[in-house]
Amino acid sequence: MQHPMKNTVKTAAVALVAGLLAAACSQGSATKGAESTPGGKVTVRYFTFSAAPDHVKDLDTIVAAFEKANPSVDVVVETAPYDQYFTKLQTSIAGGTAADTFELNYENFVTYASAGSLLDLGTVRGDGDDDAAYAAESLAAFKHDGKQYALPESFSTVVLLYNKDLFAKAGVAEPTADWTWAEEQAAAAKLTDKKKGVFGDFQPVTFFEFYKALKQAGGEFMAPDGSKTTFNSPAGVKAATWLVGKVGKTMPTEAQIGGTADYDTNLFKSGKLAMWHNGIWQFAGLKDVPFNWDVVVEPGDSAKASAVFHNSVAAAAATKHPKEAGAWARFLTSSSVAAQTRIASSWELPPVSDQAVLAGYLKDPKPANRQAVFDSLNAIALPPVIVRQQEMQDAVTEALSNAAAGRVTVEEALKTAADKVDGLLG
Repeated sequence: MQHPMKNTVKTAAVALVAGLLAAACSQGSATKGAESTPGGKVTVRYFTFSAAPDHVKDLDTIVAAFEKANPSVDVVVETAPYDQYFTKLQTSIAGGTAADTFELNYENFVTYASAGSLLDLGTVRGDGDDDAAYAAESLAAFKHDGKQYALPESFSTVVLLYNKDLFAKAGVAEPTADWTWAEEQAAAAKLTDKKKGVFGDFQPVTFFEFYKALKQAGGEFMAPDGSKTTFNSPAGVKAATWLVGKVGKTMPTEAQIGGTADYDTNLFKSGKLAMWHNGIWQFAGLKDVPFNWDVVVEPGDSAKASAVFHNSVAAAAATKHPKEAGAWARFLTSSSVAAQTRIASSWELPPVSDQAVLAGYLKDPKPANRQAVFDSLNAIALPPVIVRQQEMQDAVTEALSNAAAGRVTVEEALKTAADKVDGLLG
């Protein structure tokens, strides 16, 4: 017999999934109702972090379809890795060189919308464009002051990826959906073989992992009214200790990583990492690894909680081609071509209602347990969002990194981070 709360959570999660996926496929047009461009085609620049390195060709497919439907428009794609993306975006907007359209995640959307950097896409709707193509929940996430400043593009979840061959070799039972932190920790210890350079676990000691672990430990990041932080608590200490405690034991130290980009990706791909906390966006890059792997819903502590990330496409307020920029944003986020391309290539999940398309996602044999992607939506940890978002993320990550390196205690790290974040809320 299930606990009543579990039933409630499951029902709410199913409703959320239905909302997220309840979007019809539509085709945006830049040419309908727009004046022809004298002297040739209009160039629309698009800046993205999610396409590179594994989905540039997939994005090219979507671009080609858009340009075929809109022969007067050329879309030029620009990419940057996530850890550099928002610095470059902020600099380009401040310098007046921003792309016409760009990707924004849910966590940073409020910052850019509040600053007046985004075009109100409601002002550039084309003939036939219908906001009913999107789920109400998805659209609402990217509205600010009642205006639609971005269109929902995709959503993804974080799961526990694991190397089945390493588990079998070590004689350790594979993870299950009801695993706890304690079970993960015990397995990671058995799977770690430092002499062979094999690590049992990798979970980045960052803001993103902390707010999720905090939820798993039964804590909350902020007060319900958003007036102050609440993560400097017993649950916060437990969550931070969980992350920091792995460093140097079942996962590499800061010195071993040495600031190397994609260290964890390379470690997993080389068969030297047994468990990896990461997102479904990694699936495409793992199709050809020479070992068996699968995924499972992440372990919890006093509760289950999985991170869910939303990306969107926005247009710069200063774009010289608002109609074309708006049409490209709508096509990229709601067209059948975009949805099918994402599903076929495991490039996150599109917010569409076409169940046949979504069924195709589950049919892909790698990883076998793709159902875990949807199961992880049964208990969600959404990131806290404030106007000074990047500063908040940096403050928490820096404090936790200091604790992981042994420069401060976990308690000192949380106090420092809480003081800094509270100072950003005023």
